[in-house]
Amino acid sequence: MRKKLLTIALLAALATTQQARTQSRTTYSKMAPADQYLMADRTAEIALARTAAPDAIARDADVLVLGLHGFETAIKGRNGFVCIVGRSFTSAPDEDFWDPNVRVPMCANAPAARSYLLRLTRETGWILAGRTKVELAGAIASAVETKELPPMEPGAMCYMMSKEGFGGSAVPHWPSHLMFFYSDTDPAIWGANLSASPITAVADPMEHLTQFVITTQRWSDGTEALQATPHVHP
Repeated sequence: MRKKLLTIALLAALATTQQARTQSRTTYSKMAPADQYLMADRTAEIALARTAAPDAIARDADVLVLGLHGFETAIKGRNGFVCIVGRSFTSAPDEDFWDPNVRVPMCANAPAARSYLLRLTRETGWILAGRTKVELAGAIASAVETKELPPMEPGAMCYMMSKEGFGGSAVPHWPSHLMFFYSDTDPAIWGANLSASPITAVADPMEHLTQFVITTQRWSDGTEALQATPHVHP
């Protein structure tokens, strides 16, 4: 539900994904073989992950790549940021939950890596271990309630400024944006979701998580953030 709500909010507030309404839809009703969610070329996955943030940040970040049992550290950085390529389980609308083609670059700062990104990587591992969507939702809620998954740390945020990647048939490419993560925070305190406000927010009571989204005028490579062409993966 969290991913679906965020997608709807982004589409409604930002309206930069016209291609989502014109591209033919391919739906996946169940999990594909696990190896289809992997990228065969680890170097390509590292490069794609780093497109999430400007080079001054991404070049010194940790980089995780996806293996059959979850995310693994491929590059050890030195600035506290962690870049990964999110898969459909955590980074696509609900209707594209099982799409093995989804590739969403993101680069989290240290507070987000220890809180938000921990959730994302844990969820991915649970799915690869065979949990269903229903079981995943229950596991997340339980882990948050028992503090197995910690609340959001102060200052948690991530960059999602890549002009590459693929978000699924419903949203082929996210607009360039920044995300800020809080636990149980009223979106109204940021003036989010109001007319002409540049801030979109989604509050998820199940996960005790509020996400604030702010678009940026440029992609991570410094070019103007016009409509991007989705990255194609073999």
